[in-house]
Amino acid sequence: MHQIIVNGIVVDVVRKDIKNLHLAVYPPNGRVRVAVPLLVNDEAVRMAVVARLGWIKRQRIKFREQEREPKLEYVNGESHYFLGNRYLLNLVENSRAGKVEIRNKKKIDLYTRPNSLRIQRERTMSTWYRNYLRHVVPPLIAKWGKVIDVEAADWGIKQMKTKWGACNTRQRRIWINLELAKKSEACLEYIVVHEMVHLLERHHNERFLELMNKFMPRWKYYRAELNRAPLGNVDWDY
Repeated sequence: MHQIIVNGIVVDVVRKDIKNLHLAVYPPNGRVRVAVPLLVNDEAVRMAVVARLGWIKRQRIKFREQEREPKLEYVNGESHYFLGNRYLLNLVENSRAGKVEIRNKKKIDLYTRPNSLRIQRERTMSTWYRNYLRHVVPPLIAKWGKVIDVEAADWGIKQMKTKWGACNTRQRRIWINLELAKKSEACLEYIVVHEMVHLLERHHNERFLELMNKFMPRWKYYRAELNRAPLGNVDWDY
C-alpha cells in the first residue's frame, strides 16, 4: 500500500488482483482508501478520486457528525452495550468483586470492591465480554465451517483498533474483536463468516464478494449496521 494526495486528501492506494476500482471512506475519521487492479496507475486513481470528491466530502462530514462513544469511566449510570442493546451501569460494592450480571433488561450490575480503580472495573467488564465470546464463537465456527466447507485451525479474541476481525490464512487462524460482544449477534456471526470465507479467498476481490453473497446474502445489511454506530476507535476496514 502507498498513499497519494488529491486536493489535500490523503488517499491509501492498495493494488490487488481485482477487475474494478473500489473507493471507500471509512469511519471514524473519514479515511479514504482505493483498491485498484494491479496495472492501474496512480494518475488513473487520481482521476477516479477527483470524480468522487463530492461524495467523499459528504461521507467525511457524516462521520464527523456521527455520535461517538465517549471514553468510559465505569461509573454509576454510564451507558454500556451488550449484544446491540444499551444498559445503564450499576456498581455494587461488596465481596463478590469480579462478577457482572444483567438485571431487568435495563441495567448491568458490576460487582466491585470498595474504592476500586477504573482500570479494575474495566478489566472486569472486558473479562465478562471475553467469556461471552468464548462461549458463543466456537459453535458459530463449527456451524459455518460445515456450510462453507472450510476448517479453521484456531481462533482467538483481540482488542483491535482498526478491524472487527482478522484471518491469518497461512496459519488458518481467525481473530475476533472483543468489541463485537457489544454488537448484535447477527453482526458477530457476519464477522465469523467473513473471516472464514477468507480461508477460501484471501483478498477482498470479486470472488470474495461472490462467496459472501452465496453464503450470507444479507451480509451488506450487517456491514451497514456496524458502520452506523462504530464503537470506540474501531474503523471498519472491509
